Amino acid sequence: MSESGSSPVIPGSQAPHSRPVLWLITLVAVGLSLFQLYSAGIQPLGLFYQRSIHLMLIMMLAFLMFPLLGASHRRGPISSVIDTLFFAGALLTGGYLVLFLDEIINRAGFWSQTDIVVGCIATITVLEAARRAVGLGMTVIGVLAILYAFAGPRGELPWLGQFLPGILEHRGYNLDRLVGQLYLGQEGIFGLPMGVAATYIFIFVLFGAFLEVTGAGKFFIDLAYAATGRQRGGPAKAAVIASAGMGSISGSAIANVVTTGAFTIPLMKRLGYKPHQAGGIEAAASTGGQIMPPLMGAGAFLIAEYTRMPYLEVVKVSILPAIMYFSTVYLFVHIIALKQGMQGMSRSELPQMRDVMRYGWHFLLPLAVLIWLLVMNLSPTRVGYFAILTILAVAVLRFAVWFFFVAPRQGQPVSADALREAVRSGLGKLVGGLELGARNAVAVSMACAVAGIIVGVVGLTGLGLKFSSMMLAFSGGNLLLALVMVLLASLVLGMGLPVTASYIVLIVLVGPALTAEFGVPLLIAHLVVFWYSQDSNVTPPIALAGFAGAAIAGAKPMDTGFQAWKFAKGLYLIPVFMVFNPEIIVGGPVPVVVWNAAIAFLALGAFAAALEGYLFTRMSWLLRAVLLPAIVAVFYPNLLVEASGAAVMLLVLAGNWLVSRREGRAAPG
Repeated sequence: MSESGSSPVIPGSQAPHSRPVLWLITLVAVGLSLFQLYSAGIQPLGLFYQRSIHLMLIMMLAFLMFPLLGASHRRGPISSVIDTLFFAGALLTGGYLVLFLDEIINRAGFWSQTDIVVGCIATITVLEAARRAVGLGMTVIGVLAILYAFAGPRGELPWLGQFLPGILEHRGYNLDRLVGQLYLGQEGIFGLPMGVAATYIFIFVLFGAFLEVTGAGKFFIDLAYAATGRQRGGPAKAAVIASAGMGSISGSAIANVVTTGAFTIPLMKRLGYKPHQAGGIEAAASTGGQIMPPLMGAGAFLIAEYTRMPYLEVVKVSILPAIMYFSTVYLFVHIIALKQGMQGMSRSELPQMRDVMRYGWHFLLPLAVLIWLLVMNLSPTRVGYFAILTILAVAVLRFAVWFFFVAPRQGQPVSADALREAVRSGLGKLVGGLELGARNAVAVSMACAVAGIIVGVVGLTGLGLKFSSMMLAFSGGNLLLALVMVLLASLVLGMGLPVTASYIVLIVLVGPALTAEFGVPLLIAHLVVFWYSQDSNVTPPIALAGFAGAAIAGAKPMDTGFQAWKFAKGLYLIPVFMVFNPEIIVGGPVPVVVWNAAIAFLALGAFAAALEGYLFTRMSWLLRAVLLPAIVAVFYPNLLVEASGAAVMLLVLAGNWLVSRREGRAAPG
């Protein structure tokens, strides 16, 4: 489940590795995946054993996959020595805890010198592995967090304290205290983010890898094309639907852009979308995959852990907001198609729904098993384990039916040689899936490890409470201003951190203020921060998913980024609606929930129309100006104000429809 800032599908696969290193990568990756499957479905392990072994193998993989100087550089003698030292550091990091865990627990708080030395090596190794797998920004923020912990009269670097503003001052901590917090406790590197990465996230990354290896990705894309391809702007609508499905599985907006975008962007361009529009649509749709149940990237698992709510509950309440987001992107796509007079693709160019379902219906079985087991309240880790077994069983059965019954009728008789070759090919795919899953998990696990360092420092220094006080002071108690501050903070953090890490850091900093000071329900506070953490994918100057779309579309990165930003406006509006109309998340009387959902859809549709200046036909500047206050009114939690805003929007949109009908009758036949 690769994250922003890393290579999207198989990170590190472009590096010019030697054959022994490639074999070693495969060995460690397959070993990691088998370890995760064993601990998920056969023998669950204790907290520290699970997390330390997971991080050890992840870091070993990171140092093998990513050379010291980057993917485009070969390993020279010096870099090979450095890589070997860090590889040994990764081995030491996990091995020390596994071998001496009982003794470490027994001397809790009274650490030996060896504990501290190994903890220092572990922290440096984590920061370097993150630099390689995620990017320099992640490591810099981790280092700044450590320096902040040392700054203060009793810290290792007391002189740094004089540069801190008054509200950020603290007593300072020495090396032993910090290492105890980061490496030897449950609130640092091996804290909750690493716990989620080492259990739920990895198993679903592996599930996504097996879906990809067995051809499920192509099935879902073909399904989207068969459903929407003949409509106006069909490929763009297919991109929205395919990205909703694939993004939820892949867990990375960038991975989603390069996989579905490879098919959808060229078709959108051929249909008449400008290159930067095509790239922007794909980026906005792919970003939405991160908020789409059942997986929501890594977010659903993290939110469930932080809020202590059942995973299924988080998924259920996230369905409606996700539908709102994709409906908005879909409407933007439709409006552009209407404005530019586009038509759909011809039947001959599209896969037929009947054929797609006949050849790929079995890919729906693992998803059905996944949803059924979640409804049965099974642990998400066990659900992922059984979903993986299901997709493997389905793939084997499908091939067996073809090999023993279909192939002989096509002139390919069953023979020992053919069977041997088939088994070899199947084992190759199995190893490929195990390796791909582990490779794709490196970035998100390293992001969670460094996020653990940041969270550990925040807990040690009390920075979270100080940040909440600052937020309260700057916003003057105004909730809307506080939300704007959260949005800006998420944008700044998103420039250096992947989505998962950005969410973790931000919720630790602003979550207490949103819930305690502004009265935002806990689950909504987490959803708001999680949604806002996605915006670095589509917001210039660091629109990572937009830049990936630009590369495929052959468009200018900034132009594509601005288009993605425009199409993804639901990321900003829907969280605000959640806060001011919480019934759509926390529930309430059915009429109230239905009313809130209806006006939300209406407001988002009116917003898209006002932004594009078009719905059924062109819309004047005056009508667009009238729509804006009506949209704002719908977000105000007062029934009379909401009803007034909804009435104005309905009148304007109905008037636009009547004008389009009149224009249609007036046009020559």
